Amino acid sequence: YTRANKRTQYLFTSLLYHSDLILNWDSHQQVLCQLLAEHSSLFGLGVKVLQRDTETFPGGHEFHGNKRLMEKLIKRETETYIFHMSWTESKENKLLFLRQLGEWYVMDKCIGKRSKDILGHEPPSDNLALVEPCCAMEPIFSCHFPKKASKFPCEKIDPVK
Repeated sequence: YTRANKRTQYLFTSLLYHSDLILNWDSHQQVLCQLLAEHSSLFGLGVKVLQRDTETFPGGHEFHGNKRLMEKLIKRETETYIFHMSWTESKENKLLFLRQLGEWYVMDKCIGKRSKDILGHEPPSDNLALVEPCCAMEPIFSCHFPKKASKFPCEKIDPVK
């Protein structure tokens, strides 16, 4: 999270001004990390970073390298709050990994679509109108990678290249 103060406002203004780097590097994370270091050093911005190996906020690093944690996550034996599929190439692969993990709840008809196109009109300001057409009650599961963590067995499939 960020605090609402002049330093963080300036940080995010700088991030907007660095949109050329975001497009060039194809990553907002790299630009943001660089700006966090710079603003911490130059302007005294306080920066706290979550430790990487945590069950509360795991990411792609854990998905690809911590089999024990992934088994616990699948069995619901962790206190995981949010899962960020970082350290993973392409949005398409992130979606496939999250589906196989049993952590994907967005219906296909809503992926990459504007809310106006889904609803046929401008949504109300709270966007709750998107819950029913777009959010699944149960995870949307599919197999793609036989050697990766999976909610259900995926050994007998042809892997995605």
